[in-house]
Amino acid sequence: MAERRGGSPVPDVFDEVHRRCRAGEPVALATVVATWHSAPQPPGATMAVAVDGTVTGSVSGGCVEADLYERSRRVLNTGAAELIRYGISDDDAYAVGLTCGGILDVFVERVDAGALPELDAVAAARRGGQPAAVVACVAADAGDPPGAVPTDPARRLGRRLVLTGQRSIGSLGDDRLDAAAGVDALGLLTAGHSGVLRYGYHGQRRGSGVSLFVTAYATPPRMIVFGAIDFAAAVARIGAFLGYRVTVCDARPVFTTARRFPEADEVVVQWPHRYLRTEVDAGRVDGRTVVCVLTHDPKFDVPLLELALRHPLAYVGAMGSRRTHDERHKLLREAGLDAEQLARLASPIGLDLGGRTPEETAVSVAAQIVAARWGGSGRPLAALDGAIHRPG
Repeated sequence: MAERRGGSPVPDVFDEVHRRCRAGEPVALATVVATWHSAPQPPGATMAVAVDGTVTGSVSGGCVEADLYERSRRVLNTGAAELIRYGISDDDAYAVGLTCGGILDVFVERVDAGALPELDAVAAARRGGQPAAVVACVAADAGDPPGAVPTDPARRLGRRLVLTGQRSIGSLGDDRLDAAAGVDALGLLTAGHSGVLRYGYHGQRRGSGVSLFVTAYATPPRMIVFGAIDFAAAVARIGAFLGYRVTVCDARPVFTTARRFPEADEVVVQWPHRYLRTEVDAGRVDGRTVVCVLTHDPKFDVPLLELALRHPLAYVGAMGSRRTHDERHKLLREAGLDAEQLARLASPIGLDLGGRTPEETAVSVAAQIVAARWGGSGRPLAALDGAIHRPG
């Protein structure tokens, strides 16, 4: 039995751009397409500027937004797209740059009612919980071979190809380029990453005349929390905050109710290992899925962890004392798990933050999940040298 959470999603930059274009209002859309060093936002971060001056989103957390706002207003007026590089500020106090020492390439384009077919397709995919990718041309030069008919690279800028499931909408201006970019963009979408692809003007994979940026609207990663306890409510809440689609599962119906877990997208009454087996067999978990086992009861934990650790999930953590952990390890070894599989188990769950309450414990669990995702050490930044923001 499962209960689903209702309510509408929080509006984001895409929602705002789509809404205004449907109302006949053009928008300037600024997208981070490449970063180097300690850039504050990853590729795919966006900021939209409407005709009335309203700003939605951010690309740098405040370093370059004022300058980018003025450039966006200019793009709104002229319709001419721009690719802008922001680097390190110089000694001039009024220079526009990134004080963090990073570098950003930002593509600014005017989006209007002419883009509605592509925007509608992405919106429909997102409403249906399906992934979608938008491939946009952000830079082009002709690169014509000797004797070829001259091309017009400026006509390529801002052209879009949208991929949703088996459908493609729009064009980058060349059938071969559409075909090559479509295959590679779907690869990025599967991995849940946005990024730049480069080709020759007619889709040659070893060429460099055209730069395309792929915005991946992947389905949210899943967090499955087993154990309907107070700690689970806190973990579900912080999981939703981090952007996970959260499921809470427990075999006890009296505790496993949507009322107790309002932040969960789904509340399931089922034996934990049976539920996970169903989700694995149906292909509804992947390498981005995190599993938090909070039951600390062997009859639930052992068959569940045995299954979870045999699959390439992003994170598997289990709550319990040191004694519980040792006994659990013993039972899992007896079940046939090897040392490499057991090493993937985060147990006892979370980082050592000294927390006591369910909310503080949830923060330590979330911190460990983030560190596992990005390769963080979990140590204080003040104790480390080098860049704060890691590549990737």
